[in-house]
Amino acid sequence: MHGSTVASANSSLQRARATVADRRPVADGPAARSSDDGVRRVLAERYATAFSRHDVEELNMLLHVDATLCLPPYAKWMRGLPDIHAWLTGPAIGCRGSRLVPTVANGSPAFGQYRPRPDGAGYVPWALQVVEFRDDLISGITAYRDTDRLFPRFCLPDHLAME
Repeated sequence: MHGSTVASANSSLQRARATVADRRPVADGPAARSSDDGVRRVLAERYATAFSRHDVEELNMLLHVDATLCLPPYAKWMRGLPDIHAWLTGPAIGCRGSRLVPTVANGSPAFGQYRPRPDGAGYVPWALQVVEFRDDLISGITAYRDTDRLFPRFCLPDHLAME
């Protein structure tokens, strides 16, 4: 299909796997992984609370200086605290009051984001947010908007009632 030979494709895969293995962080055993998981769990909980309160200052403290925020399938991609801050306080102001329901995506903390309905009668699905980490800070947030397809796969409800 791509005009490559089987040997060429296998060679490319082997190099790619070696590159990924070289870049994978090395843990000092099960205790280190457990500690990392605990820190990430706390960071994820703090992120969910700050996002739900739309506490942009707290979010800035949780984000790595060169964190990214992307919104597939749109071509919207931000890098760095100033760009993310501008997005959250500008076009994304409608996320204020959202509720986040925790889940896991590919081993990473994730959240079903529900935005308040305009009529105040509960919350509607808005995005599946997947959070990535580096150096005990959040390094990336990807907000997938295909909630009709994704929420059932993650056993997330199709709406939330008011509390």
